[in-house]
Amino acid sequence: MKTKKEILTIPRSDRRILSNIPDPENVRSLVNRRGASYQKEEIDPTDVNEIYRLQQLSLRYETHFEVHIKRAKRQVNAEKLFAEDISVTGILVYSNQPHEFLINEILTMNFNIPGGAMPEGYEAKVKLKAKVVRYFTKEVDGELRYYAACEFLQPLNEYMTKKRWGISIFMASLFLLVVSIIVMLMRAESVIYFRFNKFLYLYSIIAATFLLSRYLFGIFYKNVPINPKFEPGVSIIIPVFNEEEWIHRTISSCINQYYPVDKLEVIVVDDCSTDRTEEKAYDMINLIHQEGERFKTNDRLKFYKLPQNGGKREALVAGVHQAKHDLVVFVDSDSFLEPHAIRNLVQPFQDPKMGGVAGRTEVENKFTNALTKLQTVRYYIAFRIMKAAEAWFDTVTCLSGPLACYRKELILKNETAWLNQKFLGQPATFGDDRSMTNYILKTHRTGYQDNAICSTIVPSDTKVFLSQQMRWKRSWLRESLRAFLFMWKKEPFMFLFFIIGLIVPIAAPIVVVYNLIYVPVMYGIFPTTFLIGLLLMAMLMSLAHLFFRKSKLWGFGFIFVLYYEFILLWQMPVAWVTFWKSTWGTRETPQDVLAKEKKMEKQKLRKSRFSMLKIRKKGEKE
Repeated sequence: MKTKKEILTIPRSDRRILSNIPDPENVRSLVNRRGASYQKEEIDPTDVNEIYRLQQLSLRYETHFEVHIKRAKRQVNAEKLFAEDISVTGILVYSNQPHEFLINEILTMNFNIPGGAMPEGYEAKVKLKAKVVRYFTKEVDGELRYYAACEFLQPLNEYMTKKRWGISIFMASLFLLVVSIIVMLMRAESVIYFRFNKFLYLYSIIAATFLLSRYLFGIFYKNVPINPKFEPGVSIIIPVFNEEEWIHRTISSCINQYYPVDKLEVIVVDDCSTDRTEEKAYDMINLIHQEGERFKTNDRLKFYKLPQNGGKREALVAGVHQAKHDLVVFVDSDSFLEPHAIRNLVQPFQDPKMGGVAGRTEVENKFTNALTKLQTVRYYIAFRIMKAAEAWFDTVTCLSGPLACYRKELILKNETAWLNQKFLGQPATFGDDRSMTNYILKTHRTGYQDNAICSTIVPSDTKVFLSQQMRWKRSWLRESLRAFLFMWKKEPFMFLFFIIGLIVPIAAPIVVVYNLIYVPVMYGIFPTTFLIGLLLMAMLMSLAHLFFRKSKLWGFGFIFVLYYEFILLWQMPVAWVTFWKSTWGTRETPQDVLAKEKKMEKQKLRKSRFSMLKIRKKGEKE
């Protein structure tokens, strides 16, 4: 089967593959010349945010798009120019014809940055001035190319803020306020008409209150600030199964962290992959070791293969047992960490009662197709708004699999129950992140750190996406029922919203059927109020994404809400009656293999019965 080509942002390769690790010998700087030109003064090595800002300014991305150039004193060469790489601070352009650019010459550049060429928010038409800093020639595929490296007079991030997004952010803020007021007014109507349909209008009031409160708490959320003296030991564990395409990048991003060399280790646990995962992992590990002598990577980067396929939880627990540090970080094998993710992620553990912390997960392949764009908006709102709101009460209900940190002692304390967890007699093979979060929440707090960022590969195929969503709904139902038994012991206000957050999704299919089918058919009333409410909910999601992300993708929030309402929502009734199932549907776990074998046995039995029936009928005719 032909696999879909994912569109990813590709950072230009650096000759130093471990460019973000603090150098214990102080041989090199963490910031290259592009970023260094924007630093205001001598860098404080403990100022993580400033170092990150300068590193982002210097990061180049491989690309290919047309660039039109105007020169102040000379005619423009008719030959088209193309961008080979671009950063926030400059661009490298080339043509196949000689040009006569002068060093320090000021050019006016016009180009359109396509989606995926740079991080989200930079996809736009750009017109700004740049200075030629050098030019050279290079042979590519047998052809001589003429290059010019240009430095923007105004960094692209500042240009976007002032020229493109300033009015958009103002409008987003204004509309967020207006939409919130309209929602509240509509719920006031629900109070007035409450006596006519108590269930419907009570649901409307509760759902609107819940939604608005999430946005309110989420918008005012703040990260735990970085304490430069707080650097606990961290062991990153990567469970992997048949991930040959991405495992090299995951390993690289985990070891290449801005964190003390003696405080960080990475353990890759292979759950008996049947593809080239092991080979790809070793290729990357060996490459890292070639450069990593002074970074002690031989002692800090390990690969371990399970003796037999046991599932994701077995792989994670095996990694925990090998971990030498008190904090363990679980990272999915198709997720990639930002260089400062770990330093940000550990900060809430300054609180001794903090048991686990989730980072923010973004979509890496966001520009692949419409489905990945929908998930981009959904992921951002789910983390930046919903998890951030839960973090106000130190009760984040799911420390998501792509990036989550735990106290090692708590994992070991609950490992037996976690590994042997069953629900209605069936082994719990998925929802491991929600399950472990429940064990942690019983005795400790859980948090969220928005500055601890990773990106992940999401399904770009509809069938795979729907299987994933069904699996998530089943685990959400199962673990929510478990959490209900102890959540009342936590913060009372949070327990109230936990109950509402449980009731609203479960009741949603009934409410939709009542509003869109029963009322129009029985009473001939068009569901205007319900549809307006749906539109307002979509506007809240889209405008919040625009407000925070300043991205063209904000409009997909509208589409996602409709997609959820008319497609994903109807998985919920199926999940009600199948939430004990333990098959993944997207990977070959032992339970999936067993389910396939049972299905094949049933098919053989049906064929056998059909054959016997045909023989019997044939005998009767004779």
